[in-house]
Amino acid sequence: MHKSYKILIADDEEDILEFLSYNLRKEGHIPFIATNGHEALKIALRERPDLIVLDIMMPGIDGIETCQLMRDHSELQNTIIVFLSAKNEDYTQIAGFGAGADDFIPKPVRPRLFITKINALLRRSGRENAASGTFRTSELFIDRDRFLLQVHGRTIDLPKKEFELISLLTSKPGKVFTREEILNLVWGRDIVVGGRTVDVHIRKLREKLGIERIKTIKGIGYKFAD
Repeated sequence: MHKSYKILIADDEEDILEFLSYNLRKEGHIPFIATNGHEALKIALRERPDLIVLDIMMPGIDGIETCQLMRDHSELQNTIIVFLSAKNEDYTQIAGFGAGADDFIPKPVRPRLFITKINALLRRSGRENAASGTFRTSELFIDRDRFLLQVHGRTIDLPKKEFELISLLTSKPGKVFTREEILNLVWGRDIVVGGRTVDVHIRKLREKLGIERIKTIKGIGYKFAD
């Protein structure tokens, strides 16, 4: 029997909360429910769930804003966050990934797909990053084992996926990683996300690091310039 995880679901539709909670309990997980973003944030800080499922369209503060608020708390920066969304437009997913989401699950939710994705994300989060040890340049210091990143001596807090991404790029400075390689190594082969996910995370990394080391190789991918 696999490990039991704490999972928070936030949605303003009671039938969806009951339906997803039922399927999570059947899988052996421990569900918590919230009907809005404020309640979800409060429960997340209290219970420290392993994974959070947020509906995008919620009254008050929507899922994207809720995700941003969660990522502002150090206790939740590395928690897996998944969006439920009936919208499939690119801009919705870009906004979601930009806010710090790890994945999307489309509505209407199919129980088998939902459980498969949740379990895949939980498995992925439990694996150790392939890169370990430290990395240093005149501007940047990374301690992968301590999940520590500093730019010019200043500590920068990064969400887990952004930290894994910079760890990967700096594991082989000068090597060009294709988008497909990055997706496989950071998100895993069992997670279905698009190539634009990588672009969004690269943009966020560049903004936060403020150094010109991550280079775009047009039509191929990215590298950390040595």
